[in-house]
Amino acid sequence: MMGVGAVKESITAMILAGFAGLIVGAYSMAIGEFVSVYTQYDIEMAQIKREREVNIAGVGEEDQREKLPNPFHAALASALAFSVGAMIPLLAASFIRDRKIRLAVVAVVASLALFAFGGVGAMLGKTPVWKSCVRVLIGGWIAMAITFGLTKLIGSAGLRM
Repeated sequence: MMGVGAVKESITAMILAGFAGLIVGAYSMAIGEFVSVYTQYDIEMAQIKREREVNIAGVGEEDQREKLPNPFHAALASALAFSVGAMIPLLAASFIRDRKIRLAVVAVVASLALFAFGGVGAMLGKTPVWKSCVRVLIGGWIAMAITFGLTKLIGSAGLRM
């Protein structure tokens, strides 16, 4: 949304880009999470098999398998979390006609959401909240700045589509 907002006045183009980003981002996050968790699952299963070979009885193998994360659940959770996060600036932008104000509102609302999600993640993971909030916020700011800057640069170079 920041990139399209950098070069287009149209609220429709910005909202469409935001919606496309939501869909593609949710799928990307889900696929990445699935691959990551499934890889971890494979590693853990190989370890269980190695331990079973050493311990012929195979005691507790089913218990160990049940404790492993489910790649499908992880992928779904990741896609849903991304979608919820992406909806916040998308909804905020939907009601503002002036492009500059819309960009500012998207940046502020996205920043607040990033900060909040960093805090929630830290609380769920039992890690330092402030550090996580700042890390997620700065990462988001960098992504917004790069997207805005590169699109503005390309747009001002006359490479409009």
